[in-house]
Amino acid sequence: MPQLSCLFFSLLERRRLVRYCFWCGLLLLKLAASVHAAPSPAGRLKLNFNPEWKVRVGDALGADAVGFDDASWKKVTLPYAWNEDEAFSKDIKNLSTGVAWYRKHFRLPAGATGQKAFIEFEGVRLAGEFWLNGQRLGLHENGVMAVGFDLTPFLRPAPQENVLAVRTDNDWDYKEKASGQAFQWSNRNFNANYGGIPKNVFLYVMSPLHQTLPLFSALGTTGVYVYAQDFDVAGGRATVVAEAQVKNEFPAARTFAYEASVADGEGKTVGTFSGGETTLQPGEMKTVTARASLSGLHFWSWGYGYLYTVSTRLIVDKKVIDEVKTRTGFRKTEFAHGLIKMNDRAMIVHGYAQRTSNEWPAVGLGVPAWLSDYSNGLMVAGNANLVRWMHVTPWKQDVESCDRVGLPQAMPAGDAEKDVADRRWGQRLELMRDAIIYNRNNPSILFYEGGNESISAAHIQELKDIRNQYDPHGGRAIGSREMLDIPQAEYGGEMLYINKSATKPLWAMEYSRDEALRKYWDELTPPFHKDGAGPLYKGANAADYNRNQDSQAREDVMRWYDYWHERPGTGTRSSAGGVNIVFSDTNTHYRGEENYRRSGEVDALRIAKDGYYAHQVMWDGWVEPEKAHTHLIGHWNYKPGTVKNVDVVSNGEKVELFLNGKSLGFGQQSYRFLFTFKNVAWQPGTLRAVSYDAAGKPMSEAEHQTAGPAVALRLSPIASPAGLRADGADLALVQVEAIDAQGRRCPTALNMVNFTLSGPAEWRGGLAQGPGNYILAKSLPVEGGVNRVLIRSTTQAGKISVTATSEGLKSASVSLKSEPVKVENGLTTQLPGADLPVSLRRGPTPAGPSFTVSRVTVPIIAVTASSNATNAAFSFDDNELSEWISDRKEARPWIEYALARPASISQVAMKLTGWRTSTYPIRILVDGQEVFSGATERSLGYFTAVFPPRTGQKLRIELTGSTQAKDAFNITELETPKVPTAATDQAGPPGTLGLVEVEIYEKPAISPAP
Repeated sequence: MPQLSCLFFSLLERRRLVRYCFWCGLLLLKLAASVHAAPSPAGRLKLNFNPEWKVRVGDALGADAVGFDDASWKKVTLPYAWNEDEAFSKDIKNLSTGVAWYRKHFRLPAGATGQKAFIEFEGVRLAGEFWLNGQRLGLHENGVMAVGFDLTPFLRPAPQENVLAVRTDNDWDYKEKASGQAFQWSNRNFNANYGGIPKNVFLYVMSPLHQTLPLFSALGTTGVYVYAQDFDVAGGRATVVAEAQVKNEFPAARTFAYEASVADGEGKTVGTFSGGETTLQPGEMKTVTARASLSGLHFWSWGYGYLYTVSTRLIVDKKVIDEVKTRTGFRKTEFAHGLIKMNDRAMIVHGYAQRTSNEWPAVGLGVPAWLSDYSNGLMVAGNANLVRWMHVTPWKQDVESCDRVGLPQAMPAGDAEKDVADRRWGQRLELMRDAIIYNRNNPSILFYEGGNESISAAHIQELKDIRNQYDPHGGRAIGSREMLDIPQAEYGGEMLYINKSATKPLWAMEYSRDEALRKYWDELTPPFHKDGAGPLYKGANAADYNRNQDSQAREDVMRWYDYWHERPGTGTRSSAGGVNIVFSDTNTHYRGEENYRRSGEVDALRIAKDGYYAHQVMWDGWVEPEKAHTHLIGHWNYKPGTVKNVDVVSNGEKVELFLNGKSLGFGQQSYRFLFTFKNVAWQPGTLRAVSYDAAGKPMSEAEHQTAGPAVALRLSPIASPAGLRADGADLALVQVEAIDAQGRRCPTALNMVNFTLSGPAEWRGGLAQGPGNYILAKSLPVEGGVNRVLIRSTTQAGKISVTATSEGLKSASVSLKSEPVKVENGLTTQLPGADLPVSLRRGPTPAGPSFTVSRVTVPIIAVTASSNATNAAFSFDDNELSEWISDRKEARPWIEYALARPASISQVAMKLTGWRTSTYPIRILVDGQEVFSGATERSLGYFTAVFPPRTGQKLRIELTGSTQAKDAFNITELETPKVPTAATDQAGPPGTLGLVEVEIYEKPAISPAP
């Protein structure tokens, strides 16, 4: 029986989409490990400091003083950006900036007398200056990383009131006070400016003898460091090491015993081990260590967010006086031979380059933890195995979310798009140091990114030294974009092109920049958007990137094919993959008529576009697809007389299309995964695609049904699995659909919907094409028959009702209930994300190889050429920044390679100079016999000549005519054009043959396991 792996994405099953995305796609409940609310660690309190803040936009003289009158200020719960209303309503460059003050009145909990108290801000934007009870604590200016302060000297003991005041300044051009230098990453193109305190805040109360916090820049401390080594993946064994930096702030020496224990996902202790006794003098700080070999371990993996809780304890007189609980995971990594391996299994990365702001309309980035899991979990459900956060470090909530949902990530520090010097480089070094210390226990981080543009060998070495000092055992590669010829980098890769390597893995940092508004299905569906329709961008036509959904999905297949073709198993040199830009439509650098970027494979409310499902089909495997999937692009609601091409994305070997049960034959296959059926005449009914394996066995299928006219609305709530909390910051999504009489979503409906909200909640609304993007509007249209809105809880618990009406349609209502949150003196013990379960849907890393060898590289031992022979070896040196170019004066230039042995040659892969713009008429000879004659194709990297096998030991490539140049990919969007280099596709002089890399292949005698 066919595997109905994609049936839930058909129109027939649209009513189950929300349930799938939330309950199955995010996998937060059904297939997750049991949730155990961990008790408070002994000897210390970690308290949620988000409740009961007050905000005033604009400067306020004297607001740092305890007695300042803030009675009229706006009451908020953090995280809260004071300009959140502008998210997606304004161009990023026009987001409001300036000074805003935050103040909080609070009292310490009972029992805090004689204890230390620290505050941790996960981040402020951009600069923050802090006061407690009128005493200045310090200044934090980078706008990215967490900061903490010791409150103890200035605190008033319970029951006296304390006042914390924060002055924030998110001026784009803010300059560091000490140096007068701006921060490179405060950039109006990519770093959305949600000002104030848009991240969480925590209060710690602990013994004067304590384990420090990982907040280096202000406190100078590094905290706890947990890692594993000596892995035996097959046997489930590893040595777990727990290091803790301990400080004695008692006035006398203290001796303590150090102990660590490891609890599994069910809360069961699987090991307890001792680190011996240590004595610290007053003010002394020292790192202590405990380690043990453990068995029966579950290793963290892609789509398998298995987490352990490691408790590190300081014990005096057999009493625990300080305990830190670190939630982490263990996994083995390797970055060598051009491959990325996790738990001994090779993986080609496929996922998204996502703006670090990861924002939502009218909210910005400061969302509750469950909504981070919802968004990041959708990436995993779409079979992404990497998110590359762009330009700046993500906030801790997103980092921890990736741990839970099993999403590997690449973590940058902060940059723009070039290497820098002097104090600006110093700022980047400090930010990377702080980010590594803060996030080194999070297993989902596989890569530290040193820059969004190539940096010097000296600079990458400095970053590497920081990694080696603070995270020497974390199993994370450090590199930067490009870095193709810099050995100090442990990974690299261009932004748009295909790179291959036999040494460090190279993967594309972003590719496929095309855009499509979710409202636009195709040019045959209202509002009939043709590729390129809309305004010019910088005076140029937008046809090459401004697409509709159908076209964007096809382009996603075409662009991924380039990386899949050069995947592991295709030779000694291979591509390590690439990440698509971006996952969700983003309130940053835009090129269309909307003031936000529409390159997402889901929209800003995380409603999927067709490209999302195309990726899901192609990416369901570690290297090659391992599970059968099929997706029908588009819908099946058209006017009579419509004739159109039908495109199917499938990882089957062939696809058959049926219309109302009648076969329309098999599709024309291209780009491996795309199957096209030409000129299909529309008829109402059921359109079904069935994929088959090479033996003709049905593997998977998908279908669309023609929906009838819309007759009603349907509302579906999406909330945290822990329930909606009345904390003033929790959010719920409400999805609205226009449905027909049978309950099927109407994919062409564009009805205006009017909403009413009652109960203790705040309207945050949704987004649609139209005036102001309908931000905060209570009337907005469905697009493609669906839309979503956000509502925010207040601090009052109770029943919340949402009603939707639309002219001519039956109305719908839905109710939610917000649950009370206990807050005392501005503090609560409910920590963001602490009660969210992990996702284990994909299961542990599979045993065995992830790919079969499809071709074998034949080594080259010598080369000669018709000219410039001294440079000929550059054409096979595994360096894509070096090249051989023939002399311009030659009529028929050639280059000839001597092989290590006679081989039955069947393919030659070439990266030619000007690969994107130039075609070369060539012929290839093996031992003097012609095996290939024709023109190369423009590409984003490599052209492969395929021919019947011919045995020989010499291979010659000759230019037989004139080259032709024409840009096949209009992908430039930079503000300032770059000077061409080999890595950015500089064609050689006219009439020359230029080769960057050449690889010669034979078929494998067998298909051995890698």
